[in-house]
Amino acid sequence: MAATAKRRPGWRRRAGAISRFVGALVIVGAIYSVGAPSLYAQESTDESSASEEALPADVETGKELYDSSCISCHGANAEGIEGRGPSLIGIGEGSVEFQVNTGRMPMANQSAQAPAKDPMFNEEEAAQIAAYIDYIGGGSKTAEDLDSMVENADIAAGNELYRVNCSSCHGYAGGGGALSSGAHAPDLSTVSGEEIYQAMLTGPQNMPVFADNELTPEQKAEIIAYVQYIVQDDKDPGGAFNLGRFGPSTEGLAVFLVGITSLMIATLWIAGKS
Repeated sequence: MAATAKRRPGWRRRAGAISRFVGALVIVGAIYSVGAPSLYAQESTDESSASEEALPADVETGKELYDSSCISCHGANAEGIEGRGPSLIGIGEGSVEFQVNTGRMPMANQSAQAPAKDPMFNEEEAAQIAAYIDYIGGGSKTAEDLDSMVENADIAAGNELYRVNCSSCHGYAGGGGALSSGAHAPDLSTVSGEEIYQAMLTGPQNMPVFADNELTPEQKAEIIAYVQYIVQDDKDPGGAFNLGRFGPSTEGLAVFLVGITSLMIATLWIAGKS
């Protein structure tokens, strides 16, 4: 009995410690259960606020225009739809403005080349669509100081760049011409400098894309300066008889015809004298 009486106080101390431990766990659990939902709610609110963050006004308007006129070919996320339209991710503002402002987009139907026509959207709306595409995909933009760059550009360097990169399709004098598969290179005599710059960024139809790592903005400005000088300012370095300014093809034909005619006349004259 004495031994049993001595063991009881130790057992009671252990039971009391266990009770206090369990009570502490209950208190901590209660505090956590009260606090955790509020923390989760706060996180959910923060995530909801981030997801519902308002877009810039021009981007929001551009999205509405895109959804009404472009989404059927280029997809909900501008990632393109096979057989309808390419992805617009990474093409940039300049490419979109060129295609929309020239009326090439939206296309009425799939054909060898998207023809230039009266645009469906005005320049402000085109800029808004471009802002939306740039917002979701980024890409190249038109140089902000393009007019100044063209004004101070090296026309001689532009001549060389044009001959290497552009003359095979647009002709030596920018008159344009027919290409394969029903496509054609347009005449550059009435095209603005900004439009030429944007065309180099987007590469419509058979035209290659001249990214900034291929032709720098300064080199693009030099090409524009040359086109404006030789084509749009109607310069004729070859003289008064420009033969349509189509390059060596017309010149070679003219030399051939003049030469053959001269030889025939000389031959007939000599035969008549003899």
